[in-house]
Amino acid sequence: MAIDLAALAKFDTPTISNTIELFEVRPRTAGYMDGRIRACFPEMPPAVGYAATATMRCAEPRQEGDVYGSLDEQVARFGELAGPAMVVFQDLDDPPVAATFGEIMCTTYRAFGAAGLITSGGARDLDQVRRLGFPAFSNGAICSHGYSHIVDLHGAVRVGGLTIHAGDLIHADTNGVVTIPLEIAAQVADAAVEFMAAEAILLDYLKTGTPETGPFAEARRGMMSALAELSRRLRK
Repeated sequence: MAIDLAALAKFDTPTISNTIELFEVRPRTAGYMDGRIRACFPEMPPAVGYAATATMRCAEPRQEGDVYGSLDEQVARFGELAGPAMVVFQDLDDPPVAATFGEIMCTTYRAFGAAGLITSGGARDLDQVRRLGFPAFSNGAICSHGYSHIVDLHGAVRVGGLTIHAGDLIHADTNGVVTIPLEIAAQVADAAVEFMAAEAILLDYLKTGTPETGPFAEARRGMMSALAELSRRLRK
């Protein structure tokens, strides 16, 4: 069953996260990044892609080559992924001392079909990257790139408290970043439609006028019953 990334991108990241919970394939406290990772451009729609992982250092010069010397190999390896890349950087400097990305890198990634970028380090050139329409997520902004250079490609990285492997499917928006387990990914978009329909039982009641506790409790039970039934079907 094919994974429809466009269908997944129609939902916000909390809805995707809630829908994943119904499958009960991992603990509810697993699979998402913590509050250190924030959307650089909260107004942008959800981004969905496959992790192209990398580590970076900015505090010390690389032994040879220039700042952008690994970009060619990095974008060439996008072809190893099942779909558009989501570049995921772990900044090995702790705390970060310089920006992990800027205009040239994001323009390059966008030109090679990447869906966005996530980093545990800093961001810069934010006005230029916003004009590109390129979703980016970081832990803040730093004006200089220092001695930024890529150390390793497609290894496991840890960003925002979450370990990411190359090829992991990622969904991200202004609310944060979540991974979608590949074994259920093809089912998540359809399940999210049903999840939202279940939530609408309660939300629609609350929009009808002045609520009363009895009907509110009935609508809440109806929502929870629909979610429980959906979860049972998804776990089969």
